[in-house]
Amino acid sequence: MSEIEKIAKQMVARGKGILAADESTGTMTKRLSSVNVESTSENRLKFRETLFSAEGMKNYIGGVILYDETIKQKTSSGKTVPELIKSFGSIPGIKVDTGAKKLAGSPEEKITEGLDGLRERLIEYYRLGARFTKWRAVYNVSEKYPSELAIKSNAHALARYASLVQEAKMVPIVEPEVLMDGEHNINKCYEITSKVLIECYKELNLHSVNLKGTILKPNMILPGNKSKEKSSAKEIAKMTLECLKQNVPTEVPGIAFLSGGQTEVEATQNLNEINKINDTNFILSFSYGRALQQSALKNWAKNIKDTTNTQKIFNHRSKMNGLSTSAKWSKDLESQITA
Repeated sequence: MSEIEKIAKQMVARGKGILAADESTGTMTKRLSSVNVESTSENRLKFRETLFSAEGMKNYIGGVILYDETIKQKTSSGKTVPELIKSFGSIPGIKVDTGAKKLAGSPEEKITEGLDGLRERLIEYYRLGARFTKWRAVYNVSEKYPSELAIKSNAHALARYASLVQEAKMVPIVEPEVLMDGEHNINKCYEITSKVLIECYKELNLHSVNLKGTILKPNMILPGNKSKEKSSAKEIAKMTLECLKQNVPTEVPGIAFLSGGQTEVEATQNLNEINKINDTNFILSFSYGRALQQSALKNWAKNIKDTTNTQKIFNHRSKMNGLSTSAKWSKDLESQITA
């Protein structure tokens, strides 16, 4: 087994998932402003350091996705952020795309940029301690979209990215996100996600990417957030698993779902339901941002010196998601915040 294959397995080892703490400065500013905290470099680091040094990291977090600013910062103890993450038994990773921009030829859709100069940036990130990376493509859903152009061009970019990352001896997280925004029903989400995944794996194979050394970060199969047709957790689980079985090659070792627009508890419950019926060899885990951090952030904003309670809340959320990776979560456990 190659080194990148080992790393991919460690990232989603049983009971563990990935903490997505790769919010750009703009996104993090919005999050901090929403809880009336000034978005300074120091405050952004303080909040992240509070999470990265929590006990929940040891048992439930296999990897942490960082942003360019954060991977270069030093913590209050003098350790670099990657060193702190490693000391808690987790693997540091880095978001390497530079964001979704207007797609020429279809300006209402997006193409993710960041390939220019990527080879050189990857060498630096490896030196700073990163051992995996993330690149996110986004797809709008409507009667017209996503277009064939958006599906093909984003798949091509994801594959070029993944190939460069493996060349740099790191694991690429491939994140093709079919957005929840819209009135579409769950069947439409299934149809579009299938098309997106088929094209992604066609391009990844064309670029000779070793799928055993990758992680897929997909959306769950969900109705749009404005859909009149609501779906139960059981239906979401059944359709999500079916979509993966039909469209994801069996060599992929782990699938770490994004939370998208779900609430913290919805994201946990849906993952739990998927794992209840998981009859594949895929490890089905999580790569959550807001769904791991939101409650902790609200508490931290009340008193940024109160690390104990903020960590307690983060530990609880991490544990709930950790349990959902083996279908051991229940609603009753949600009220038991102990550690």
